[in-house]
Amino acid sequence: MRRVGSYDAKTHLPRLLDEVARGETITITKHGVPVAVLAPISADRAISVPEAIAGLRAFRAEHPLGGVMLRELIDEGRR
Repeated sequence: MRRVGSYDAKTHLPRLLDEVARGETITITKHGVPVAVLAPISADRAISVPEAIAGLRAFRAEHPLGGVMLRELIDEGRR
């Protein structure tokens, strides 16, 4: 596992992402202290599009929007 400073990570992020896509794991440090790890997503963590959509729908069902309605804001702006 390779270590990269935060400035170099910011400067060379596309290159680092290419390395991660090839299977490498990179530790990002800040002042020499590890703060993050860039690692490839394992196949078992990847989800399909239908699964992602179902997850978003479940989240929306559990967290409904409330409060002011758009129509109320429009009407208020016209006053």
